[in-house]
Amino acid sequence: MASNIDITFLGTGGSWPSPGRSLPSVAVRVDDVLNIFDCGEGTQKQIMKSGLSFMKIENVFITHFHGDHFLGLLGLIQSMSFNGREDPLHIFGPPGAIPIMENALSVGYYTLGFKVVVHVLEPGTSVDMGKFIIRTHGNDHPVPCIAYSLEEKDMVRIDPEKARSLDIPSRKLELLRNRGIIVHSGRTVSLEEVASGVRKGRKIVYTGDTRPMDDMHVFARDADVLIHDTTTDSSLEPTVNQYGHTSSRQAAIIARDANVKRFYLFHYSPRIDNPSVLLEEAKRIFPESYLSRELLHFDVKVRK
Repeated sequence: MASNIDITFLGTGGSWPSPGRSLPSVAVRVDDVLNIFDCGEGTQKQIMKSGLSFMKIENVFITHFHGDHFLGLLGLIQSMSFNGREDPLHIFGPPGAIPIMENALSVGYYTLGFKVVVHVLEPGTSVDMGKFIIRTHGNDHPVPCIAYSLEEKDMVRIDPEKARSLDIPSRKLELLRNRGIIVHSGRTVSLEEVASGVRKGRKIVYTGDTRPMDDMHVFARDADVLIHDTTTDSSLEPTVNQYGHTSSRQAAIIARDANVKRFYLFHYSPRIDNPSVLLEEAKRIFPESYLSRELLHFDVKVRK
């Protein structure tokens, strides 16, 4: 059975918070596995507003350690401790993650009642997370920074007619899919005997902060959802690129060249009062462009 995958935007701004716009954080849930991508200041409050539970977060993926992308972790971890968390929390980040997180975890007086495991990911790393794979891409930013791709594993389709012809009950089909072989009524049945092609897994790419990169469209190729840095409109491109960011025009070109299904603008400068200007610019290049906004929820549909 295909997983349920959904996205909730918790914070969509950058640099510093503004009224109505929080700092970067995106929740991606794969069935019961809750993942957070970046954790800006105020993320835990946004999680509470969203209806998600911060106690159920299993993995946090940090793109880089500028304050607007990770300072929310300090309060989040302490709140988890106050609420009696016992399950480990896994934090992933670029080189430098371990000493930075060691310092962060030592801030203030509190008792850490669970294990925090910090994983350092080099650009180009792949990590098997069970139901999905995480891949990374090196960004062009003034500090070590990586983009993430969450990729659902491909799934073998099962032909119900073939299964019925072999008298295999529906309750055993997932077992057969997972194991590749089962014994039923004294007969060994392989997955190949009931297979009818492969359903390609879904793909979500979250860039974090970066200048426009020539190979980002390769990393994001055929993604169901691309969430790309769009700090300003094109009128400020020289400045925004200088500081390691991308304009809405440049990000839309990447979305178009990557052949993604849906592109969300993200990481708006606090100087941008009306992001619809960015959207209009992006849509002229890539029609399937959308504004991310606080607490926007999106279900990533199964590929057909």
